[in-house]
Amino acid sequence: MKYEESFTLLTFYKFVDVADPESECLDHLMFTKDIGMKGRVYIWTEGISSTVTGNQGQIKAYKLYLSNHPLWKDIQDLDEKSSPVDGHKFPRMQVKVREEIVSLGKKYTKQEIEAAGNRMKIEEFKQLLDHGNIDDYIVLDMRNNHEYQLGHFKNAIPADTLTFKQLEDKIEEYKKEFWDKKIISYCTGWIRCEKSTVMLQRAGLKNTYQLDGGVVKYINTYNDGNWEWNLYVFDDRVSQFVWDEKTHTTIWSCLYSGKKTDNCENCRLSSCNARIIADRQEYLDHAWFCSRECADKAFETLIVRTDLDMDKMKYKEKRWVIKRFPHLKDEIESEMRTHLAKQLKWVRYNQAKSQKEDFIMD
Repeated sequence: MKYEESFTLLTFYKFVDVADPESECLDHLMFTKDIGMKGRVYIWTEGISSTVTGNQGQIKAYKLYLSNHPLWKDIQDLDEKSSPVDGHKFPRMQVKVREEIVSLGKKYTKQEIEAAGNRMKIEEFKQLLDHGNIDDYIVLDMRNNHEYQLGHFKNAIPADTLTFKQLEDKIEEYKKEFWDKKIISYCTGWIRCEKSTVMLQRAGLKNTYQLDGGVVKYINTYNDGNWEWNLYVFDDRVSQFVWDEKTHTTIWSCLYSGKKTDNCENCRLSSCNARIIADRQEYLDHAWFCSRECADKAFETLIVRTDLDMDKMKYKEKRWVIKRFPHLKDEIESEMRTHLAKQLKWVRYNQAKSQKEDFIMD
């Protein structure tokens, strides 16, 4: 009988004052690599943000390491926000020093984060969605536009940002539109709302609440259909199916065909990389570009991503050969364009321009 390992994706953060982030990074990297974990961890003077995968033994060892560390112990919702996965969801283990553990452009201390308060429990939020007068509230999705497009809570409105750093530019708009409303903000794992709540309250929006534990804690606790479509996640899955066949809702349509789909991809043109909602087969049939503009630019520049499962032409390797042996440039580029021309010969695009503005990757 074949033994199947069970894996867990662990995601958490903690705002805490870190005196020596470089040293903490080195220590964290040595431990996680030593036990064989994979993932991405950011550490700076304001705290830690971690998303990692491991088997049962690795996760147990990592939790023990955290609980015995003077800075990382007592992490909130560590188990509630963990998710079962079918294997590692990162290619390697990375631990980096980063200016902010989540990029807002402003740094806040642990004390400033805690003072903002106004944390709404997921139980209270569910009651409002199911039975309360939700019209008295604005449910504000504090994630970026491409994340909102992949899925959101019912009746939620987007923060209308392409990157989290744009939030400050939106504050005056929020004050004009929502001055008489109570605002419930939410994000994937709660970390962005911790910082954005400080900013909103300091701008005068005192009736601002933040969903305790974020989307991950909510969907790991309830299976009620209040979340529509998929969840954007920061690992190799990109899009996580939410609920089950009875409660899952598909709300978006394929970019190419218009039919309902739960699949999302990236435009193949490296300079675009737009996140697009597309049926998998339609995506392949359209040579993995989001628009005619991107297809034409790829044919001109030959700067395209390579997925060996879909395309045997190793564009990146061939570009390296051209740099190493310039005299082969014309021959190799002709080979790549011939290959790409065959893929694009019968393709027709609904979109003339790149979709990067709508689905931008941070």
